[in-house]
Amino acid sequence: MNRIKFPVMIFIIIASQLLSSERDISANQEEEDEPEMTGWTFGALPAVSYNTDLGFQYGGLVNLYYFGDGSSYPRYMHSIYAEISRYTRGSGINRLFYDTEYLIPGIRVTADLSYFTEKALDFYGFNGYNAGYSARWEDENDPQYRSRMFYRHERNMFRFTVDFQGQLSGGELRWIAGIGLMNTSIAPVDIDALNEGRDEDDMLPDIPGLYERYIQWGIISEEEREGGNTHHLKAGIIYDTRDNESNPMSGIWSEAVIFAAPGFTGNGDFAYTRLSLTHRQYFTLVPNDLSFAYRLNYQGTIGGNVPFYMLPYMINSFSLSSNTDGLGGSRTVRGMLRNRVVGEGMVFGNFELRWKFYRTVLFNQNIYLALNAFTDGGQVVSKREVDPVVTGQPEPEPGEPFSGLFYTDGEEGLHLTYGGGFRVAMNENFIVAIDYGRPLDKRDGNGGLYIGLNYLF
Repeated sequence: MNRIKFPVMIFIIIASQLLSSERDISANQEEEDEPEMTGWTFGALPAVSYNTDLGFQYGGLVNLYYFGDGSSYPRYMHSIYAEISRYTRGSGINRLFYDTEYLIPGIRVTADLSYFTEKALDFYGFNGYNAGYSARWEDENDPQYRSRMFYRHERNMFRFTVDFQGQLSGGELRWIAGIGLMNTSIAPVDIDALNEGRDEDDMLPDIPGLYERYIQWGIISEEEREGGNTHHLKAGIIYDTRDNESNPMSGIWSEAVIFAAPGFTGNGDFAYTRLSLTHRQYFTLVPNDLSFAYRLNYQGTIGGNVPFYMLPYMINSFSLSSNTDGLGGSRTVRGMLRNRVVGEGMVFGNFELRWKFYRTVLFNQNIYLALNAFTDGGQVVSKREVDPVVTGQPEPEPGEPFSGLFYTDGEEGLHLTYGGGFRVAMNENFIVAIDYGRPLDKRDGNGGLYIGLNYLF
């Protein structure tokens, strides 16, 4: 695929007190030498990148933390996260996220207000390996080339959610309840907009993509093809013994969350209920420095009719990420194509070694550098209904094989990836993350580089 992508990220640490110069801290000195954090601190991360199809990305994000008198450090009292970024051809992120345990006594409140514009969101069909994928169709230098936009569609999404957590037993067992509204607008890729200003030789061909074909074959119904509203309720139980939220060295974080979009809240024909089960566990291998962490997750439909555009939506009790799509990509199975694995029921897991290899104090802010190595995997365990006879009917283009064009009869299998990453952390909470992953099977893509914030879990 002839796609150019040069991520250039600049990490800027802006401190509230510029009082001291850089000095090294060993693991034995850490507790006595780290300066106390009080009041407000914040980190900012501007981003610049280029993508052949989407154009230049520009914008940035900022995360503000309030530590009060410092007695709660490294746990913050209030966190405010804001991100605004754009691609010159129209895609963008607009997000405001707030998290606190001090607004309502005894209740943790998290609120998210976001608007996302995706001019070319990945869409590979349903049921993992049963959905045929050809990288050659996206490679303009290949005789079988169709379009770099063949496995894409446009999506604009407004999201507003408010979640509450309270204690059931001590500080370890908690309940969660929440409400939310999502408005999703789906359309074919706007080829004319992406071709604007291009040379004739570089024009994207205006042909039907997989999304349009799924509509033509009736796999995506007329009622859901353009998106719609999802008014949801959330309820669940959380068991949490982590020693530190941002990068735990020990403990367990497990949860069971029900996500319901009932008919009485205005979801019409697309009323449904889904269940998410997640278990995360953390082990200290070398005190303060080396840990092993893993996460196991199941998401599945209990009942009802889930619209196709909500199947990839990942359900959890708490997420700092603006990206809630999967499986595949930066937040679920790193190195695999985004949204490569979509079905009525899905499982995935992440297994990761984390090593903090260097600590220092810079401008009176506590800094550490870390490396991580990981393997991720996932698969569909409950399939979306798709008729392979229907999807096998279209005549192939010249030079294309007939069988396996859009759907295969083989069994779905485990999608595996592996890779590593690098972290720069300020005050234990603001963590710049770089990960690179590769899949073991070429049907899952050629790998991915991800630059953002925080550990995966």
